[in-house]
Amino acid sequence: MAPDRIGSGRAGIYAALGVGGVATAGALTYIGLVDPHRPGSVFPPCFFKALSGWDCPACGGLRMTHDLLHGDVAAAVHDNVYLLVGIPLLLAWVLIRYTQRKRVFTWWAGAVVLVSAVAWTVVRNLTGFPLVPTILEA
Repeated sequence: MAPDRIGSGRAGIYAALGVGGVATAGALTYIGLVDPHRPGSVFPPCFFKALSGWDCPACGGLRMTHDLLHGDVAAAVHDNVYLLVGIPLLLAWVLIRYTQRKRVFTWWAGAVVLVSAVAWTVVRNLTGFPLVPTILEA
């Protein structure tokens, strides 16, 4: 019998999950320690906002995550309620469809995500809309 190839089988799956878990824990630790609300914090800029001047559907996601890690749900809602509600809904959808052995991503599920992201982008950029990502003054 030939030996398993590196990264194949259960050992490969467990290794990938372990690496992914360590990377996620490291990223969450960094987001929890470094405040993205502060100007000059070392986080990647939003290319959509740099090009268009508009907040994208994910703008405020790092600030929302920082707020959640510090237990401030109200601030997380203010920074990005779309992701705060949408990510758990999407994960629930995936788990339900997966356990029912149905196709997880259908064309209409993708259409719902796309239409909701576009609608959120337009609404959050309307003048006077109260839920915008916060940047603290230095």
